[in-house]
Parts: sequence; structure tokens; C-alpha cells
Amino acid sequence: MSTTTRRSFLGNIAVGTAALATLNVPLHLNATPARAGDADTWFSQLKGKHRIVLDVPHPNELFPFAWSRVFLMTNMATGTPEKENNVVVVLRHEGIPFAFEDRIWEKYKFGEVFKYNDPKTKAPSTRNPFWKPMHGDFTVPGLGPVDIGIDQLQNSGVMFCVCDVAMTVYSAALAGSGDPAEVKKDWMSGLLPGVQPMPSGVWAVGRAQEHGCSYVFAG
Repeated sequence: MSTTTRRSFLGNIAVGTAALATLNVPLHLNATPARAGDADTWFSQLKGKHRIVLDVPHPNELFPFAWSRVFLMTNMATGTPEKENNVVVVLRHEGIPFAFEDRIWEKYKFGEVFKYNDPKTKAPSTRNPFWKPMHGDFTVPGLGPVDIGIDQLQNSGVMFCVCDVAMTVYSAALAGSGDPAEVKKDWMSGLLPGVQPMPSGVWAVGRAQEHGCSYVFAG
């Protein structure tokens, strides 16, 4: 599949479920690793005094990650220790690339497909800039260097999850003439440590709110 065709096709996914018929991708959700029981258990960790869920359906510069840190910082500044807060980041739709390691970004040209430029090179990214960044990679005026890497946020208790429906659809789209199941398997092997697959991103956003998280749109 050419890059132009692939971009056009992925754009069509956003308009509705008709794209699924074009892909001829059966969504056997019960057969995926994102079983509802596992996911519901994952949400049982939410016991903090203050809780938010960040909904990330699109790449949005550094905001999904910066806002996670700002929530923790400002709660600490107003008297609530970091460990007594919960942040859930839901990576869904076109926000799913951040759930994957650099190998997947480079192999499947995520920077081009999802229209995300590397903050350093300003070219389509061939890496996940938010996985194990170097100190000083991200600087905010007035605050200086900020620790907003996914690994850094995980160390502060931030929880990340990713939409299994989106992974199924996009991996099939990028499979071209190859086997969609094998591409999906490759993607699953490249998930970042600690990122939990969910039956769907919207399912996860709903569950997080049922567990006391206030909703924040971050994409």
C-alpha cells in the first residue's frame, strides 16, 4: 500500500464504521488480550483522593503528558501528596502510537501515518519521543525541564492504557497485502511496559469515570 493511499484510507476510518467493511476486518473482541475482566481489575487500583482521566484520541503535541504532570504538581502544591492522586491516560483512535516502542514507530512509519513530527528533528517521527526521554528534552517556559516521559509519569503513578479496537483496525490497514493478524501480533509485542490494552478506548474512558475519575479531553 503506498503512503498516499494509506493516509487516505486511514483518514476514511475516522468517518465511521463503514471503513471496517472496506477493511474486511472481523473484530473478534473476545479473542483479544483486552478481556473486560482484566481491564476492570486494572481500574481497581484507583483509590486516590483526586482522580482524572485524560482522553487522547489524537496526537496533541506534549499536552497529554504535560497535563498529567501538571495535575500531580498542582495537587502536591495544594496539599495532596503525589501518591494520593490518580491519573489515567487513555490512548485511543489516532492517539495509539504513544503506546508503542521505537521499533514499531520506525517499522510502520507512525510519524507519517499519524502525522506526528519529532519534537527535535521536526520531521515525521521514527521514535516514540515520550518513552525514556533525556533530561531536558521537554522544557516549559517558566517551569524549565519537565519530566513528562511515559516512564517518568509511570514512576509517579500515572496509568496508561490503549484501545484494542483501534489497534485491530489500524494494524489491519497498515498490513497492506500482508496478514493483519501477524501485524497485530507484532504490534502487541511492541507495547510499552505497563501499558494496558482495553476492549476499546471509549470503554476505558467510561470505566475510569465510573471509578471516580473526572474527564479531561487531551487530544
